[in-house]
Amino acid sequence: MENLFKERVKGESLGIFIGRIVFGVIAIIGLAILFGYVIMWLWNTLMPEIFGLPVISYWQAVGLFILSKILLCSGGKHSSDCSPREKKKHKFRSFDKNRCNKNVSDWEHYEKFWKEEGSDAYEKFKERMDEHSNTDTKQE
Repeated sequence: MENLFKERVKGESLGIFIGRIVFGVIAIIGLAILFGYVIMWLWNTLMPEIFGLPVISYWQAVGLFILSKILLCSGGKHSSDCSPREKKKHKFRSFDKNRCNKNVSDWEHYEKFWKEEGSDAYEKFKERMDEHSNTDTKQE
């Protein structure tokens, strides 16, 4: 088993490896406790005064945090999927791919079409819309 640890830590002693694991666990627990108190403090400072809601305890704050993660992040998905930045990136990538996957040769004749037919067709469309809106106002 000692060989397994030595292989993982690439030459570090077993004590340093275990020390890092213990430090990591303690740091995670400490941050979780701190985060619960931050949520409780924010709630108890803002919500009763603004909305007239009751004051909450530490465990209620932790429960609110867990509930918000479940509801807002669709349950068991990876945390990076929950961040607004990742959602925007994904939305933009899919939009960009859809736009770029279209045949570029379709745009080849666009300027010529717009010069010859586009402006005339647009003016006719505007006239139809004006006539349509005028007939709607007359009927009322």
